[in-house]
Amino acid sequence: MSSTKETKTLTFKIKRFNPVVDDEPYWDTYELDCDDGTTVLIAIQELIAKQDGSIAMRYNCRAGVCGSCALLVNNKYMLACETLVLQLNKKVIKLEPLPSYPVIKDLVVDMSQFYEKLLAIDPYLKRDHSKDPETEILQIPEDFHIIEEATKCILCGACHSSCVSVWTDTNYLGPGALLKAFRFTNDTRDEDRRERLKRVTSEDGVYRCHTAFNCVEACPKELNPTEAIQTLKRQSAKQTLKFWSRS
Repeated sequence: MSSTKETKTLTFKIKRFNPVVDDEPYWDTYELDCDDGTTVLIAIQELIAKQDGSIAMRYNCRAGVCGSCALLVNNKYMLACETLVLQLNKKVIKLEPLPSYPVIKDLVVDMSQFYEKLLAIDPYLKRDHSKDPETEILQIPEDFHIIEEATKCILCGACHSSCVSVWTDTNYLGPGALLKAFRFTNDTRDEDRRERLKRVTSEDGVYRCHTAFNCVEACPKELNPTEAIQTLKRQSAKQTLKFWSRS
């Protein structure tokens, strides 16, 4: 028994900009027949293949894992590979690059600032390997549950892009880096908790967060960087109080 897919002709408005040749961003408009299996990424690929090969778009895994296809879809942060166009229930779909990042071309942005902030908190387990056992360092489920949500971050950069504190202070570490800091600070296998807490409570750290919750709304994986940042604030305060109580 054959079945027919629902097909609709949708209008795509793509914000274009090439800083090498353009003075200002502009919009190009395209029409495309889409069915119920068409994602935003598939639509962009179709437009590039059949209508305009000059459109620039970054993507990789096409499975919602790598985070490289994050963009604004009708003013909302989404992953292009996971967003079905017909489920948007819009005849016109606007596509824009992530705000607050410099545009390389069209929908591709330069995320260097995001990765620099991430590297500043040492986003990896730190241990004295001379003391490591020869077997795997195990972690009980209860301890993993504390950091489980934070491990699901795919580094798409949407939270950093949406953060009002990032907009006003380019030195602020940002919600993405601080979520990773929470993940490793609270990992029972890590031995750098004290120093990492010092780093995130610096002038450009957790206290720059004003709990606007933009990062929570922007996250395509429905994570909560704001909650993680507030936890880091409490943990750093406890560490400071312990230090002064021993002085």
